[in-house]
Amino acid sequence: MNKTVASAQEATADIGDGASVAVGGFGLSGVPETLIRALHLRGSSGLRIVSNNCGVDGRGLGLLLAGRRVARVTASYVGENKEFARQYLDGELEVELTPQGTLAERLRAGGTGIPAFFTPAGVGTQVAEGGLPWRHAADGTVTVASPAKEVREFDGRPHVLESGITTDFALVRAARGDRHGNLVFRRAAGNFNALAAMAGRITVAEVEELVEPGLLRPEDIHVPGVFVQRVVALTTEQAADKHIERRTVRG
Repeated sequence: MNKTVASAQEATADIGDGASVAVGGFGLSGVPETLIRALHLRGSSGLRIVSNNCGVDGRGLGLLLAGRRVARVTASYVGENKEFARQYLDGELEVELTPQGTLAERLRAGGTGIPAFFTPAGVGTQVAEGGLPWRHAADGTVTVASPAKEVREFDGRPHVLESGITTDFALVRAARGDRHGNLVFRRAAGNFNALAAMAGRITVAEVEELVEPGLLRPEDIHVPGVFVQRVVALTTEQAADKHIERRTVRG
């Protein structure tokens, strides 16, 4: 039951080329920066990433993008990364854009064993009808486009069929965790972390504070340890490594 691993490098050592990886975070909040850096140092390439967004230039998943380690991204928002846009438009990266709520439910569904579900989100658009550009050629033409999806009517309203998502691995960050893998997130930093943790066949969690089993109240736990296979305790410096995507002040 002791799922702690000595280092982020050891925890990500078996994430090889071509692996699919769900990654928690929203913008730069709740991003498993230490695990991402360890994966970058490992040198794995051809990764298939599922995440709400793909970090920013030089931070979060942007680090893997800059190193040309990512082959495909399933995300709902990618507007803060210039290198991401360049790779996508130049045909170096395949991108599946998904409505944000749909992406959240696809991860949750995959984590709970639901293969597919119907949702009204995307009906009447290219999300349902197909034709969204997934991959470009170097000259800007579309080489891979999204397929059409099944649409069915429920209570007089059309819904589109979406598939659940499971991945080989998941990388998440939690404020607190115990050796059994139970996780607690802090406020907005929870975002997509719980959903990513559920979707991964092997989930690795970096925790800012590691506590002994029994110290987390059951009603406070956001992700039970059954979904988590490895836990990495961050150092004080690693736990404090938090960046703000856009710092704003009031006039």
